[in-house]
Amino acid sequence: MKKILSLILVLALSVCVFAACGEKAENAETNKLVMATNAEFPPYEFYDGETVVGIDAEIAAAIAEKLGMELEIVDTAFDSIIPAIVAGKYDIGMAGMTVTDERLEEVNFSDSYATGVQVVIVKEDSEITTVDDLTGDKNYTIGVQTGTTGDLYSTWDIEDAGLGTVSRFNKGADAVEALKIGKVDCVIIDNEPAKAFVADAEGLKILDTAYAEEQYAIAISKDNTELLEKINTALKELTADGTIQTIVDKYISAK
Repeated sequence: MKKILSLILVLALSVCVFAACGEKAENAETNKLVMATNAEFPPYEFYDGETVVGIDAEIAAAIAEKLGMELEIVDTAFDSIIPAIVAGKYDIGMAGMTVTDERLEEVNFSDSYATGVQVVIVKEDSEITTVDDLTGDKNYTIGVQTGTTGDLYSTWDIEDAGLGTVSRFNKGADAVEALKIGKVDCVIIDNEPAKAFVADAEGLKILDTAYAEEQYAIAISKDNTELLEKINTALKELTADGTIQTIVDKYISAK
């Protein structure tokens, strides 16, 4: 009888231990903020060794700290970020992402935390000298990163209007490489990575006139309004105390 009682006690304790472990894991998972990004967009997100760093990474880390959460960053294809957030795979998306009507149909967006400028990269001897040339009489092939606002804007303004062709690439760097070897006539991309690409390549320049200006924000599932409210509160606090500006200044020098 004593052996039977001892066995029952051991089993009961085992069940408690496993239950506690399960509860701890669940709480740990709940306390994690998973951010999806595309780490091909310096200075907002890029690799330093094996670590994703940049403006978005540091702002996300500051938000997670405010919320008492552990940040996990997942590098994925840009055009897969919103579908994965909708599916509940990730909590937030930060990838120099602009608020558009199309994206608002699928996800909510936080308050804006940065302003982006879309610019046009061309070869130094290009006959494209202004942004207006892209909607002129001659049709050009425009390189973009798939799913970015450069892709969206050029599709709406140029390709859909029959004024040119949009050639899409998985990475902004691939679009720039296509420009260097003559496969596309120009590249539309955010100003900050554009400056980095041009600095690393001979014979390229950025047109003086911006193609578009946009506000960057954080994508969040429409089912998670509580997280949206918490993130907006954190953003307000981080803006008020100068944290966000300090992060931006770290990566983007005033000119």
